[in-house]
Amino acid sequence: MYVFDTSPLSTLFKNYYRARFPSLWNRFDGLVGDGHIVSTREVLREVDDGPVESLRVWAADRSEFFHIPNASEGAFVAEIYRVAHFQQNIEQRKLLKGGRNADPFIVAKAASEGRCVVTMELYKDNAAKIPNICRHFRVDCLTLEEFMEREGWQF
Repeated sequence: MYVFDTSPLSTLFKNYYRARFPSLWNRFDGLVGDGHIVSTREVLREVDDGPVESLRVWAADRSEFFHIPNASEGAFVAEIYRVAHFQQNIEQRKLLKGGRNADPFIVAKAASEGRCVVTMELYKDNAAKIPNICRHFRVDCLTLEEFMEREGWQF
């Protein structure tokens, strides 16, 4: 059970053409269809603002994939921002310009449902990125390649 960040979705849709990688997409679509892979409404907002047209088109027909945060997830987001270090995660320009910030909602979804986060971000000492937040709150976190490895995908 996984919660996907915007970055692995963008990577998949930008680099793995459906016509060229049909077995990858059959597996991905199967996990999405079974509810094993989900994401958040905030990721949908990032996708809508993003540069990957094929992902935007796919997302437009998948509202059930992008979950709206519930009360427990909202409370978890508040817990994340109670950690002063993670307040850096809200970039000043995002606040001033109305930019998107799905990161805390992705972690909150995974934590509240016992899911694993999938992101392209990497852990970096003293950072306020998804892997750092996940490590702090003991939420499982993988890169896209690690997700594929865990699922036993080989092409």
